[in-house]
Amino acid sequence: MDRLRELYPAATELLHENPFQLLIATILSAQTTDRSANLVTPELFRRYPTPEDLAAANPADVERLIKPTGFFRAKTQRIIAASGKLVDLFGGTVPNTLDDLIKIPGIGRKTANVILGAGFGVPGFAVDTHVIRLTNLLGLVKTKDPVKIEFQVCSMVPKEEWTALSLRLILHGRRVCVARRPRCEECVLNDFCPSSTVRPGRRARKGAPSLSGPPSSRQVPTPNLPA
Repeated sequence: MDRLRELYPAATELLHENPFQLLIATILSAQTTDRSANLVTPELFRRYPTPEDLAAANPADVERLIKPTGFFRAKTQRIIAASGKLVDLFGGTVPNTLDDLIKIPGIGRKTANVILGAGFGVPGFAVDTHVIRLTNLLGLVKTKDPVKIEFQVCSMVPKEEWTALSLRLILHGRRVCVARRPRCEECVLNDFCPSSTVRPGRRARKGAPSLSGPPSSRQVPTPNLPA
């Protein structure tokens, strides 16, 4: 965690000024980049600054605004429906609990944890495709199930580090440990990661990172998970 902390901020790259904007931006960023979402959200939020405004929007107008993000028709339906549900269930206020957030159309555990952590400062470990890949490559987990990964990693690190670790793993997955060809030679974890293609055969250098405790204590028992 220390090495990633030196490289990356504990922040999402999605532009937002409040939890509502973050919620909508997160939905728009699906199957595209944060950069693409950031290109359209300033104008979107200028025209529709509140859940009430977006819930009442003309879908055709919204489609034109968000077209660069891809899948714009489906995303238009989702953000209008999400806004409507915010109004109907929560009086236009974004809730700050996971159980309430996942009642909103288009919001699953991953998005809910992003909103909790980046929008409210409530600890949450968001598991996206980058986190799934990196936690497996690092040998932290041996599963592709997002919920199991969330529970297992959260059992390894202090609660106050959940959000930061998730956000930094996402950034590391985008910039260095990329899916098509991980740049192991540039990775600050290349002497620690069991999947590194440049990991030295000799003993790792002193100070190799761990999630908690010294290297000898890295093995963490698998917690009891819900069925």
